[in-house]
Parts: sequence; C-alpha cells; structure tokens
Amino acid sequence: MFIDHIRVLVKAGDGGDGAVSWRREKFVPRGGPDGGDGGNGGDVILVVDNSTDTLRQYHYDPKLIAEDGKPGGKHKKTGKSGKDKIGKVPPGTVVYRTNAVNVNEAVEYERSEEGIDLDPIADLVEEGQQIVLCEGGIAGEGNFKFRTPTNQTPTEHTLGTPGEQGVYYLELRRIADAGLVGFPNAGKSTLLGKLSHAKPKVGSYPFTTLQPMIGVVEFGGFRRCTVADIPGLIEGAHENRGLGHEFLRHITRCRLLLFVVDMAGSEGRDPISDLQILRTEVKEYDEDLAKFPWKVVANKMDLEGAEENLAAFRIRFPKVEIVAISAEKEEGLDDLRVMLDSEVSQRSKK
Repeated sequence: MFIDHIRVLVKAGDGGDGAVSWRREKFVPRGGPDGGDGGNGGDVILVVDNSTDTLRQYHYDPKLIAEDGKPGGKHKKTGKSGKDKIGKVPPGTVVYRTNAVNVNEAVEYERSEEGIDLDPIADLVEEGQQIVLCEGGIAGEGNFKFRTPTNQTPTEHTLGTPGEQGVYYLELRRIADAGLVGFPNAGKSTLLGKLSHAKPKVGSYPFTTLQPMIGVVEFGGFRRCTVADIPGLIEGAHENRGLGHEFLRHITRCRLLLFVVDMAGSEGRDPISDLQILRTEVKEYDEDLAKFPWKVVANKMDLEGAEENLAAFRIRFPKVEIVAISAEKEEGLDDLRVMLDSEVSQRSKK
C-alpha cells in the first residue's frame, strides 16, 4: 500500500515530578531533605530515512508518543528521562502543523477545507535531516533543591510540565529530476520502463498507475537522473477530480516537466487539445509550477496518423521543444536521453 499523506497525533513525554523525601539513616534520624529531581520527557523527532519511500507505517498507527520522564527518588536520585520517539519519513516529506485537537478532526482534510488550518513548518529532503515536532516536558525539582539556611525542612517541590502535543499533517512529494505528465494511456509507464530499470505496471486502461514510480536513467560518464511517472491526469484534476491532488503534488519538486502526448490520438483524443488541457491543469493547481521548464514528448509515433498530427502540432506550438518517440518500439529514446542529460546537468549547476 502506498500512502503519501497522513494525519499523525504527536505527544511528547511529560516531565517527571520532583520528589519529597528525607534523609533517614541509623545515626542520622533527622537528616535534611533528599528528594531528587524528575526526568525530562522525551521529544518527538522526525528523521529523513532514504530506505523509506512511503508513509504507510503511520496508516496503521497514526501517532507518535514519546516516553514520560520518571519521578525523582530518595537519596537525591534523579528520575530517568523519557526516551525520544523517532519517526522515520521518506525524502520529500512536507510537515504541516494543524489546529486540530485530535486526528479525527483532521481526517477529512483537503486544501480548501474550512476549519482546518495548515502551517508548513518543515520540508524534509536530505538523508538525516530532522525536526523536533514536540518537545518533552521539563522535569520537576525535588525538595532538596528548596533547602535554605532558614528552611532546613522544605516540603516544596515542583511537578513536571506536560509535553507538547498536536496533530500534524505529513505530505510526501516524490523527488525526481524530471516528471512525466500526461493523460491516462499516453504511454508514460511504458516510457519509464524503457528508459530505466523501473518496472511500472503497464496496461491499456486508465489509471494503470495509481502511485508515482521513480526510475533511474543512466548516462555515460557516471551521470544519471531520476524520472517520475506521475499517474495520469484528467480534466479538472486541479479541482481534485479523479485523483487530481493525489497526483499533482508529486510534480512540484521536479526540475523539468515532460508532457507525454499520444501524438497518434489513438483513443480519439486531439494531441493539441491534450497539451492545452494539461498545461491548464498544472497552472490552475499551482501558478509557480506552470513556470517550471517543460518540454513535450510526442509518443506513439509508430501509429497511423502520428506524423500528420505532429506536423500540425509543431505549427500550433512553434517554440516548444518536442522529442518524437515510440516508447513501445524504443524509437527516439536515445534523443530523449541526450535531452535529459543536457537539461538535468544544466540545471544541477544552478
């Protein structure tokens, strides 16, 4: 199961209470105070782990709860501090603080939903990067700390403070150098499989791909790039029709967008109209995303009518760089690799 967004209840550990105790030994029947301090509560920490590629673990247990600090003891013994709770997340996880009191209040969250405020607090992309979501409570002080020259038998002590808590929203946005964007059955999964060693599911029906797939494309000289197969969009995706937001979020990190168009119009589609709709959906979802560098991959050039459609397509979009290919026949893929190598190398230097 691929989970790319989830609500998580987070609770740091409470601080342990300070102790009230008196020194009582055989020859010291009236010893002074010896109550020890409590231990601090554990923190809740998120850490990026490259071996993790989904938020699935939080689907089954949507909470992160750190250990409470132990109370202080006699003989001035300090209570043991609570263990931190470490939550592992994949690279590309955006963390939001919500105003929800519990997970149930945030279950129906959408970007436009009223009543649920989201405050982005971290964008975790590098291995080992971490953030403390909630800090543990402060330990209370034992009565030993309250002794003074004029108060040799203090009963004062302090309680540990509660640990911080809240509901957080985690959103995974897959990281890739280039993202394949197109309608269902445009051939994106086939293309990714031919370009890389990825094994995406391929079929002749809509939404074969239900989660982003990442493939690694190897170039010469130990150069490489990552390419994401973004599940097929439909018109109205920016309004979350179909699985719009589920898919669109994953292209926000790509350095280059490749619009894969069925140039043969093999399912009665119009390639020109397809590109216009795809560009509109991206812009309506995020205007900044529409400003990303982009190119067109004209797929299915081996099918009847593709050459004529490509000629009309070039007239309609004279300034757009187009790479004509047939992913199924593995034609034109070398040209696509050259373009990817150049684009990714160029943008890596910026």
